[in-house]
Amino acid sequence: MILLDFSQTVIGSYMGVSRGASEVDEDLLRHLVLSTIKTFRIKFHEEYGEMVICTDSSRNWRREIFPQYKANRKAKRKDDHTNWQHLFNCLNTIRDEIRDNFPYKVIHIETAEADDIIGVLVKKYTEEPILILSSDKDFIQLQKYPHVTQYSPLQKKYIKGDPKFSLYEKIIKGDSGDGVPNILSPDIVFVTEEMRQKPLTKKKLDAWYGVDPKDYCNEDMLRNWHRNSAMVDLDQIPSSICINILNDFEKQSFGDRSKLLSYFIKHRLKDLTENIQEF
Repeated sequence: MILLDFSQTVIGSYMGVSRGASEVDEDLLRHLVLSTIKTFRIKFHEEYGEMVICTDSSRNWRREIFPQYKANRKAKRKDDHTNWQHLFNCLNTIRDEIRDNFPYKVIHIETAEADDIIGVLVKKYTEEPILILSSDKDFIQLQKYPHVTQYSPLQKKYIKGDPKFSLYEKIIKGDSGDGVPNILSPDIVFVTEEMRQKPLTKKKLDAWYGVDPKDYCNEDMLRNWHRNSAMVDLDQIPSSICINILNDFEKQSFGDRSKLLSYFIKHRLKDLTENIQEF
């Protein structure tokens, strides 16, 4: 099974080819998405099987626990000339088109991220090899499962690491890209201009590894440790979301290719039509 981190992969690729255009070209985006799927299906289908498109919901259960989760991204996008809302609308349209017309499973669960979908499917389906297509190093923690491999579509290389240390490091250091501070810093540090994170040295990071957090954390640090663990540890996905993911996955089926030709003709995808057997 091939698990594609849809938004992360596609947005990164689109930014590389859009040349800074403020308005999103939906036709270009559609062609890019489908070409990406085709490229990696050709490369990995024989070894890993069929493609599962894992998508992000606009709502996120993590914000209910930690309202500052990814809040700094919105602030940065205000200074970005990209029309992000239009980009997300186009992605949603293309996501639905793939679900309705292609022989792949497309999983979209309200309040869940692609990370949640990938984490749940990896944990459930342990009897088959799974390839995670994503450049996100958060997934290194899933390499604790021997059937899991990760490949970065942007870097075009496999990603490998120590799953136990990777998760530990994410909890201790946080993730500035997602607005998660290190365990020494308060929740609001990334959304308050005059605040900066308290420095966390490599010496401390190394010294604390393998030690019970209660042995090196004061009350505030321990509270922040649990905050970060809830944000990054894919074993802490709420059970209701896990159930919804598995239900959606199991009710879909692979393999219906009957709508491909009419879809390609409708969207004038002539060059892809010539290679329709590769989808």
